[in-house]
Amino acid sequence: MTETAQVEPGRRRTAARLAAVQALYQMEVTDITPANVVREFIRHRLGEAAVSSEDESIGVADEVLFAELVEGICARRAELDGHISAALTPDWPLERLEIILRSILRAGAYELLASPQVPTRVTISEYLDIAHAFFAGKEPGLVNGVLDRLARTLRSDGMREETGGRAPRSR
Repeated sequence: MTETAQVEPGRRRTAARLAAVQALYQMEVTDITPANVVREFIRHRLGEAAVSSEDESIGVADEVLFAELVEGICARRAELDGHISAALTPDWPLERLEIILRSILRAGAYELLASPQVPTRVTISEYLDIAHAFFAGKEPGLVNGVLDRLARTLRSDGMREETGGRAPRSR
């Protein structure tokens, strides 16, 4: 098996996550339904290789993961927003954040909540990379901090496993 074949499934998931964030953004600015945005992305966008912030192709997206993310995030948006809001400071409520930043946080929170098979560090790293693709300022640090807080709340057992059996440190 070539090195490219070994890397492709992970890169397809990375591309699906990036596309899901873009679809969430589109839904918020255009009021398109989840079913319609999924159909549009699959027909017109997911067949092309996604590009990371370094202008390097990250491959064609995993369409199944993309659809699961978009539909799952939309179905559980109120729940996700509650978790995210609890992790934010009172002076920066969720509604005050830029749409793309809210979309990244919703997607990351959804995976932490609904995809326990994906290691916590992988989830946080993936959405931190997506934040870096869109922002050069403090926003990636915000994404990292919020997702870390959410992981400690939503995945306390998983965090313990990933920290070598120790309970994660509270902030």
